[in-house]
Amino acid sequence: MANSRSLVKSAATPAFVPARVSGADGVRVAASVPRAVARGARGVLRVGAAFGSNRGRHGRHPDATCRRAFAGRRLEIYHSAVSSSLTVRPARVEDVAQMARVNVRSWQETYRGRVSDAVLDDPGFLSARERFWTAALTDERYRENRVAVAERDDHVVGIAMSGPPLDAVAAWARQLYVLYVYAADHGTGAGSALLEAVVDPDQSAALWVADPNPRAQAFYRKHGFVADGVAQVEDGLREIRMVRGVQHGR
Repeated sequence: MANSRSLVKSAATPAFVPARVSGADGVRVAASVPRAVARGARGVLRVGAAFGSNRGRHGRHPDATCRRAFAGRRLEIYHSAVSSSLTVRPARVEDVAQMARVNVRSWQETYRGRVSDAVLDDPGFLSARERFWTAALTDERYRENRVAVAERDDHVVGIAMSGPPLDAVAAWARQLYVLYVYAADHGTGAGSALLEAVVDPDQSAALWVADPNPRAQAFYRKHGFVADGVAQVEDGLREIRMVRGVQHGR
């Protein structure tokens, strides 16, 4: 989602409580999970409702076989959701290999057709990302960055990083530099939890997002970001800037 091509200078990593989310979009949300994630807890119920609306013309299922199959499928989806637990926590050095894999695969899933295959499939891409994340987590120059991972069943499925803005006179307090979640985990609440782990919900912030990328842009609008009219092209990829909590005209 956000631009991760340069390792940025940053400044004090405010601690955050690891958030735990169970189920798609957060069933049984723990108190430590941000409010925006808790609001998404209704997602599983909406999934069930969507299946429940598959009725015949007069409000009845066509036959008992269909009814049993339908109920079984709904139960399968529900149990699959609630049995898989998502944890968002501060990143650690031992996460670097998995973080790099999320980074590379997310680029391939998101930018295929917009970024050269030579870049996306470069044999050195993964090792370069491992060096990137090792520096982000160990180099004192980046000690004020916040770096978080989303983890499901001991596997990292999402990554995020924010830091102070590169521009000293920026009108926002925080810059979101990285936010990627595996495509298979879109809609599970991982993106929202990661965003709020690295950028306080009431904090002014900015980010760069690929354009076009309607899904990512809609996600950020949901979290209060709006395009400010500034765009750039980097490595052949067009990006627009989105900001939150910034006074209009600044």
